[in-house]
Amino acid sequence: MAKQKIPAMPSIRRLPSYLYIVQQAHQINQEYISGTVIAQELKLEPIQVRKDLAITGIVGRPKKGYPTTELMNAINRFLGWDTIQPAILVGAGNLGTALAGYEEFRLHGINIFAAFDAEKKKVGTSIHRIPVYPLSAIDKQVKKSGAKIAILTVPSEHAQEAANLIIEAGITAIWNFTNHKLNVPDHVVVQKEDLSSGFAILSVMMRNRDQ
Repeated sequence: MAKQKIPAMPSIRRLPSYLYIVQQAHQINQEYISGTVIAQELKLEPIQVRKDLAITGIVGRPKKGYPTTELMNAINRFLGWDTIQPAILVGAGNLGTALAGYEEFRLHGINIFAAFDAEKKKVGTSIHRIPVYPLSAIDKQVKKSGAKIAILTVPSEHAQEAANLIIEAGITAIWNFTNHKLNVPDHVVVQKEDLSSGFAILSVMMRNRDQ
């Protein structure tokens, strides 16, 4: 069976920002919101907003815009945030601990139920009420929970080894916060978050602003 075509990544990246604006409108009992209003809030072109929202399957109503409740549901459903999926955290260091404490993950459909680390002193403890297990327990916990998502925050030099371990256990989606480019089978999807690249962009923007 042919793979379903994935919409443009920039459009997907903008959807959470749209959702936040729509949620704010919904909280003040605003029944409808227009693409133009969303565009103005984010300094985008209205046609871009309409094209982005079209990938969720929702259609606006002439002279009214989008029903806020329906639009929230459409975005959440498209992003897969309407259901909670179990996830594991591999690497209970500073970054892993910070991510474990991010309470809005559940709003995004992620429930981190277990963390894993190679350091013996961390095993048996908990971070933000999430138990920390040894790496050797990954296979058992993944198979027991049916988890398919892993958040990877180990040191970069151990990233591939950790990835091999979680893939063998049954993980098929990896959120990679390391600097290492992972080599994975075709059935495994990887989203790499490069924090240094993000700060590099911010630094250049600051420098250009101050010149």
